[in-house]
Amino acid sequence: MQGHHLAELNVGRLLAPVDDPRVAEFMANLDRINGLGKRMPGFVWMMEGSGAPGTGNTEASIDGDPQYVSNLTVWESAAELETFVWGTIHKQFYERRQEWFEVLGEMHFVMWWVPVGHQPTLDEALARLEHLKKHGDSDHAFGWSYLKEARLWQENRCGEVAAE
Repeated sequence: MQGHHLAELNVGRLLAPVDDPRVAEFMANLDRINGLGKRMPGFVWMMEGSGAPGTGNTEASIDGDPQYVSNLTVWESAAELETFVWGTIHKQFYERRQEWFEVLGEMHFVMWWVPVGHQPTLDEALARLEHLKKHGDSDHAFGWSYLKEARLWQENRCGEVAAE
């Protein structure tokens, strides 16, 4: 979309607290995967935590629950986000997500267009997710299927309720 970038929010609930051995492998790789994303063509911005090694953005709890973690990023295009998600080592962690995350019984991923230079807040992103849950795909909030140019998600998508 001309003059806009693609924002995405992905929410998951860890099976255990961030310092628990059951999620240790996931936590140990957060910096590596996030660092890769930041070096990808088309990456624009990522919501950051404190910067403490191995924490990603896990300090930003949702509804006061520290096991809910979120990833909020902005990309130049859907194609570049798809390349990162499905064309890098990120895909291997995505495929293993049920080892570390609960299966959520509701939608947990949303995308929307933001003006170039805009850095969305977590509250803004959660409002977009709620809009998508209530109203389905629209220009205001959408999933992969709404993006006609997106293709890789079709081969790699998860079930409707699995954690991203």
